[in-house]
Amino acid sequence: MIDSRTAPYAALLLRLTLGGLFLAHASLKLFVFTPAGTAKFFGSIGLPEELAYIVITAEILAGVALILGLYTRWAALAAVPILLGAIFTVHGAAGFFFNNPHGGWEYPAFWAVALIVQALLGDGAFALRAPRANVADGALRSAH
Repeated sequence: MIDSRTAPYAALLLRLTLGGLFLAHASLKLFVFTPAGTAKFFGSIGLPEELAYIVITAEILAGVALILGLYTRWAALAAVPILLGAIFTVHGAAGFFFNNPHGGWEYPAFWAVALIVQALLGDGAFALRAPRANVADGALRSAH
């Protein structure tokens, strides 16, 4: 049974963690690898170099949206392809465990599942986008 008193705080904690992870990974690409270096890496694995800039931007936007609780469900779902791309282009060939050389697909797969869980849970507590009221079957109900 879901505890309706604590579930919004669980969703908040997950939302903040996922958002923070995206900002950390975008920061790594911006300040350590640099955008140009990230683009060269993308090119070295057969992806268009321009895609690196799109991924960095998407990671920043997803991170901010998740932390603030803006369109949480959509932000979480929109971020899943980033992780799937990381699995299929980089980490998948390294095996399951993330401590394998070149990192396995364990971590990005878990992260993708956590994003889907966030999308299912919704905003949680302290989101800037408060739940909207909706009309269903002629009755006003609160969307959760």
